[in-house]
Amino acid sequence: MGDAILSAVIADYLFKKFPYKNEGFLTEMRSKIVSRNSLNKLSLKLGLEKLIVSDADQQYKPKSAGGDAFEALIGAIYLDRGYYFTKQTIVKRILNLHFDLDDLIDSEISYKSRIIEWAQKEKRDLNFQMVEEIGEKQEKQFKVAVILDGKIIAECIDYSIKGAEKLAAEKATQELDL
Repeated sequence: MGDAILSAVIADYLFKKFPYKNEGFLTEMRSKIVSRNSLNKLSLKLGLEKLIVSDADQQYKPKSAGGDAFEALIGAIYLDRGYYFTKQTIVKRILNLHFDLDDLIDSEISYKSRIIEWAQKEKRDLNFQMVEEIGEKQEKQFKVAVILDGKIIAECIDYSIKGAEKLAAEKATQELDL
């Protein structure tokens, strides 16, 4: 529930802060703020990592544990104090103190979107394909290839398919000098 409340508050805040920006801009800004990477970093800044207790082997603690803990905190605040208080807390204690919107506007977050848009504009055939699973259980990694017009232009490995796609997309944009 915390992720839904957080997304709603961020969307409302951005809509009011940038009333004349298009939907794509607002969606991308919201995504930058509520991305797993961003929430994990925020969790570290807030010290939430120290409060996470897990039965799992600490060596294999999920990379998303910090962001998940932050979302759980938002959900708990909402259940305890309601939407209005939660919204004020997110805006005053999180957005205003921990995010620089100008930096977010200038940052490039979605290499995958960038290369897909380029391929569509140039009428090129672009695919992301999971080509190999490496390892087992918690150590499993995925190898993803970016295929342009039938030719592999980049491959990357990560612990999630989505993560491997992001890394491969970044590498492909560098290869294509986009």
